[in-house]
Amino acid sequence: MVGSLLYLAVATRPDISQAVGVAARYSSNPTEAHLTAVKRIMRYLKGSIDIRLRYEKSEDGRLIGYSDADYAGDPDDRHSTTGNLFLFSGGPVSWLSKKQGPVNSRSRVCCALSSATQEAVWIRRLLNDLGVPQDRPTVLMEDNQGAICIAKNPVSSSRTKHIDVRYHYIREALSEDSIELKYCPMDVMIADHFTKPLHKGRFEVLRTSQLSGSVEVD
Repeated sequence: MVGSLLYLAVATRPDISQAVGVAARYSSNPTEAHLTAVKRIMRYLKGSIDIRLRYEKSEDGRLIGYSDADYAGDPDDRHSTTGNLFLFSGGPVSWLSKKQGPVNSRSRVCCALSSATQEAVWIRRLLNDLGVPQDRPTVLMEDNQGAICIAKNPVSSSRTKHIDVRYHYIREALSEDSIELKYCPMDVMIADHFTKPLHKGRFEVLRTSQLSGSVEVD
């Protein structure tokens, strides 16, 4: 059951990525509670069967990314979760909800931003091979202003030495104009539900925003 849900989460249903990712963590030793959780996801899919990915012709063909991370969200080991989403032609083309390894709490946002940067560079190269070159930097929306400041600041300190390798890659992408970091307030961070469970109202708002690609970037 989890395997089938993973296929959907990867292929066409980004809205279930976080829930399926959590369920998959217990697939080697599931309990009745985990089975109930999986059935709830299937009931949600049945009730939202008409939801689909939709793409429209884009004038500028610009790729836009969102990067997010929760704070020690796993109740078992207190590890964080990385979430990112990329929109192109009015719809999502790449998304990720992945539990982070054991890292310092200060590194959690760095891990998510580094992962999003790598994905942005890869998609840009793919689009270039497909004849859709990205003439402008890919905008990465980030809701942590501290992470943006560190990424843009070439000077490191004793407090940031443990994240230098990841931020060096982000700074390199910035210097090459592959990405452009922009602050995104938490209330409009549409990658939020890739990192944590949300109440129904906010979840549906974010789902509508990401599936319709209804975002504006200057």
